[in-house]
Amino acid sequence: MHALYRPVAELIEKVAAEIVLPRYQNLTAEEISEKAADDFVTIADKESEIALVEGLSRILPEAGMIGEEASAADPSILDGAGQGLKWIIDPIDGTGNFAAGKPPFGIMVGLTDNGVPQAGWIFDPLDGRMCHALAGGGAFIDGERFSARESGAPLPIVALPVYFLSAEQKAEIGRKADASFTLVDIPRCAAEQYPRLALGQNDVALFERSHPWDHVAGALLLNESGGRLARRDGSDYVVGDGKSGLIGASSPRLWEKAAKAFVI
Repeated sequence: MHALYRPVAELIEKVAAEIVLPRYQNLTAEEISEKAADDFVTIADKESEIALVEGLSRILPEAGMIGEEASAADPSILDGAGQGLKWIIDPIDGTGNFAAGKPPFGIMVGLTDNGVPQAGWIFDPLDGRMCHALAGGGAFIDGERFSARESGAPLPIVALPVYFLSAEQKAEIGRKADASFTLVDIPRCAAEQYPRLALGQNDVALFERSHPWDHVAGALLLNESGGRLARRDGSDYVVGDGKSGLIGASSPRLWEKAAKAFVI
């Protein structure tokens, strides 16, 4: 694939084995806290990010760092997110699941150049699945190139995060989906949601928030495999563009269908 693939993949696998998995289903109450309402962080998130930053800085020292936990502590880190080379790090995606001792959760690492995704890694520590994508170079699962596929369900399957919607918004979404889509809940883990889209388990996912650590790797995985991730207006996802909201789909055809139907 490319020179960065194996060093980054090996680093992620090492962090998962030595830091993340030993804490899984083995956290004390004191090792879990809330950054905000329903937004958890654990000691494993913090230790994983430190190890990933140290390792990535050796692999590509000229790139800056944007980690989820460092950004939570100092939001000004995001001010330069769209400038130059940047490693984008989610040390444990799906922390709420991880803290509750259940799957799914994963580690996500991306590389951007002036905000444009260049490479991405999504690792599932429990089953060892490594997803990877390279701008202009395709998408891979465990080293094998693959193409995104639709679910083939009678109605396209839409993963929708309903927990942040008001009752009125839920009713409106339900009305728009009626007879055209099947709505399912999200796994609350982008590291799982993006593979679900690419591998035909879901057809569409709607994302309200677009933090870079949640979407850089997934955007490449979907777009390079033949699916589509874009802003609601059809523009490409670029870190630091100041926009919110994303639509992901297993094919451009279904992206267009979803874009016409849904507005959150």
